[in-house]
Amino acid sequence: MALRAHYSVIRYRYRYFLVTSLLSQTHRLVSPLLLCLFCLFSSVVHGLEAGFLDHEFPLTMTEGQRREILGPLFSLQEKKTDREWTFCPLSSYRKDPVRDLTEFDLLYPILSYARYGHEYRWQLLQLFSISGGDDQQREQTTRSTVFPIFFKSKSPDPSSNYFAILPFYGTVKNRLSRDKMFWVAFPIYLQSWKKDVITRNFLFPIFHLREGNNLHGWQVFPLVGSERKGITTGTNRFGGVETSPDHKKSFVLWPIYVNFDQAMGTTNEVKNRLLLPIYSYVRTPQRDSTSFLLPFGPTFTNNKEKNYREYDFPWPLIGYARGEGKTMNRLFPLFSFAHTPTASSDYLLWPVYKKSSYKTDLVERERTRGLLFLYSSVNQTNTATARTFKRRDLWPLYTWRKETDGRIRLQVLAVVEPFVQENRRVERVYSPFYSLWRAERNPGTGHSSESLLWNLYRNDETPGGRKVSILFGLFRYERSPEGKTWKVFGVPAGR
Repeated sequence: MALRAHYSVIRYRYRYFLVTSLLSQTHRLVSPLLLCLFCLFSSVVHGLEAGFLDHEFPLTMTEGQRREILGPLFSLQEKKTDREWTFCPLSSYRKDPVRDLTEFDLLYPILSYARYGHEYRWQLLQLFSISGGDDQQREQTTRSTVFPIFFKSKSPDPSSNYFAILPFYGTVKNRLSRDKMFWVAFPIYLQSWKKDVITRNFLFPIFHLREGNNLHGWQVFPLVGSERKGITTGTNRFGGVETSPDHKKSFVLWPIYVNFDQAMGTTNEVKNRLLLPIYSYVRTPQRDSTSFLLPFGPTFTNNKEKNYREYDFPWPLIGYARGEGKTMNRLFPLFSFAHTPTASSDYLLWPVYKKSSYKTDLVERERTRGLLFLYSSVNQTNTATARTFKRRDLWPLYTWRKETDGRIRLQVLAVVEPFVQENRRVERVYSPFYSLWRAERNPGTGHSSESLLWNLYRNDETPGGRKVSILFGLFRYERSPEGKTWKVFGVPAGR
């Protein structure tokens, strides 16, 4: 015990000497060396409370421990089975061996790596990427892409292999919303497959021929084109028989004249006609809509299914709707009030103020915004449990949220969060760098914490006590069931 007490006194005196040296000699060349020595010393000593320089503390929102060195620059965190480190704002690394999860970011979202089980993906600017994982036959497949020039897939299954270099030659599979694509000297020739439909393009997108199960079509874009599909039957993914209705499409001098009929011969037949700039109309058993003198002429809509009528003239500046299914008054950009039995959307002096809401059998959500993303307020309630999630953002001053279990977090200075809400990678890599004030409270455990200027001042409270650290830990206060303790420069000053 005497040796431990002696070591504690030496450690606190060393920290006091080091801090005062850093404050008084930062203008000299020796300061970087002292900082390096401090980081080395911190790496072997645990439980430090040295504010901006080195501070270790328990997590508030969940079980775990976090350590921050040199303010926001470097941090280590352990949360249950999750381990992570961050070098703000450059890179971060996260690993969870129980879930078999690994994440790495370098200047996110410029370069990132993610692996979950056998699935992994590297990406650089979303243009260069390498990914892999098990295919449908549980065989390892590796895919490489330099978008939109190079595509390659390698797998033990020959049917999953492909190689392509744009515009010269190649084949790609399950990319760009197509089951398969093949080209030679693109755009001279391109052939694509989607389900049972094959499309052959010549001088893409000018000429194409399309064929499939009871389907035929052709076009000379934008001069003329036609396509017709009859009724077909097939098997869905559950093994049942599925009937696909027919359709008919044609155009002349697109988009001057367009004719599109869907679900022909059924009770849900849809007819679309467009003749620019004279008129456009849609006819269905549930809804009729007609527009004249496009794009700003009058529009008349009769929604027979939801029982309301709507008039817009000139669209979209002035709008009026009445009926059981919808009520609307709009004079853009001065005001708009639109309400249905399940949703609403209102604004004043758009985009100064906008409020929208919707409700379903499970969720009720309401959002209010001011000047697009400058201010945002979200309330979302689970109707089954009556628990509510709340979030407030005022860019770039703060972000605040309250989880459904009552946990609360406030961050002062929120530069990126209002634009990419609920992005955990942004919160991990960038938030610590510019968050001047952090406050968290967990009612489940009774734990709360506050941090100013990257732990220059820090306050942690639990049901069993309280810890306060000020000015690199030079002034410390602790309350526990055994009593209250003050320490100045690491030396007990009272109890």
